[in-house]
Amino acid sequence: MTEFEVTPWEVKGEVDYNRLISIFGVKKIDEKVLDLMRKVFGEIPFYVRRGIFYSHRDLDVVLQDYLNGLPFYLYTGRGPSGPMHLGHIIPIMFTKYIQEKVDTILLLQVTSDEKYMYHETMTKEQIKSYTIDNIRDILALGFDVEKTYVIDDIRHINYLYQLAISVARRITYSTVRATFGFTGDTNIGMIFYMSIQATPAFLGYFIDNKFKHCLIPAAIDQDPFWRLTRDIANKLGFPKPSQIHGKFLPSLKASGKMSTSQPETALYLSDDKKAVRRKILDAFTGGQATAKLQRELGGNPDICTVYAYYKYIFEEDDKKLMERYEKCKSGTILCGECKQELISRVCAFLQKHQENKEAITESDVEAYMLDNKLKFEELIKAYEMLR
Repeated sequence: MTEFEVTPWEVKGEVDYNRLISIFGVKKIDEKVLDLMRKVFGEIPFYVRRGIFYSHRDLDVVLQDYLNGLPFYLYTGRGPSGPMHLGHIIPIMFTKYIQEKVDTILLLQVTSDEKYMYHETMTKEQIKSYTIDNIRDILALGFDVEKTYVIDDIRHINYLYQLAISVARRITYSTVRATFGFTGDTNIGMIFYMSIQATPAFLGYFIDNKFKHCLIPAAIDQDPFWRLTRDIANKLGFPKPSQIHGKFLPSLKASGKMSTSQPETALYLSDDKKAVRRKILDAFTGGQATAKLQRELGGNPDICTVYAYYKYIFEEDDKKLMERYEKCKSGTILCGECKQELISRVCAFLQKHQENKEAITESDVEAYMLDNKLKFEELIKAYEMLR
């Protein structure tokens, strides 16, 4: 059995997502959840149809309550440890889809503090630069400024700290150590950080007390944080936050997920056409060694990273995706053809994205920031109910 490792900070090996369901103790999205999605969204969302978002915690409860008139808000985030790539935006794009479908608010946490403490060679100036750059990449996707609150942990710590200490006093060091594998060499900032990441799972209730749930769409590597958050939620007088978990966009080298530390495994939002072409032409495929063998034996789209990019982002039409799958298996399409078309689609996507990002001004960014949308004095009064 191939071994793999999934933590909030690192993913190694080929992930067995079915085993991960058992390891993390989450639930697979089943027909009951799919039926609720049809009723709430009017369809099965793209990412769920494709099995990209595939497991959950209490998603059925959130959707059923929503149908009964009990609204929820959304929370997701980004750790600004470097420039963003296509794998980073998949949970964010799915979150945007949900936000638009149910017309709710989103708390988008940028964990500048965590990345500063985890990457001990990075400076505060580097973290600040990545934070602003990542926020602009996210906003370039087109979020509603009236309903989206961007939280920079370092900048907005005064908004988070009272919630964080209420979380922290209810979680022991032994629990955090067992969950995250911390050792005697782990700095104390990382140990406390879990309390900071928990806060947006409760902050929405102070922004508007009409909300009855918090739903967190995120990659499944972040689930350990929500496990502990759920454990103490009721002790604080809040509902347990619910999640829907996504898989990782595969590495272009076909081992694990895209990685910021290995630039050739990832397609960055800042990549130019030359870089996109080079990376895709060099990507791992499920094809045969020669065109002749490909036509005779066919390829294997199930292990092909090029096909994965069509599946995850660059082919919205299910029928066309299946046609590509069958053409690959039968050998009627060659890897070079798939690569060339993917290059064209990725370049078009990135050109539009980069234009959108370039148009975002400093004042545009400020309009989304938590401290420009929520009065601290009013929040402090609301915090008086904290246990």
